[in-house]
Amino acid sequence: MGEGTYQAWLKWSLYALSGYFFAVAAVHLVGVKIPLLFVYFNVPSYAYQDRIISFLALGWGVFILTAAQNIAASKGFVRALIIAGLLAVIWLSINNSVTDFAAIAPGLSPWAYWLQTGGLGVVVLWLYWLYQKSFS
Repeated sequence: MGEGTYQAWLKWSLYALSGYFFAVAAVHLVGVKIPLLFVYFNVPSYAYQDRIISFLALGWGVFILTAAQNIAASKGFVRALIIAGLLAVIWLSINNSVTDFAAIAPGLSPWAYWLQTGGLGVVVLWLYWLYQKSFS
């Protein structure tokens, strides 16, 4: 595959990621807890927290959509997005490790949160690989 092909994959991956963030924003706005769109989908939360997450996710969706529209001009932003994604995986891993989920609800296991954190890690690795292939 040529450099242009990798950039096309990167572009469409970013379009998909922006769609994901728009979906996260929508479900958080209305408070519908859907696994994969709510990382901690089965723990209590307050509506105001969900609305805050909603507008933050909306902003990320807009930024990612903007980057996807011109990959070559957005090289630095895509790199920053990959770094932010890596940091999110680290932060979620720390949270999954130190939170006593059983204290929140008896029998609550963090396995589903680890799966989602791992999924985010795969997305970050995918974007990193495409970025490397597109710009090296």
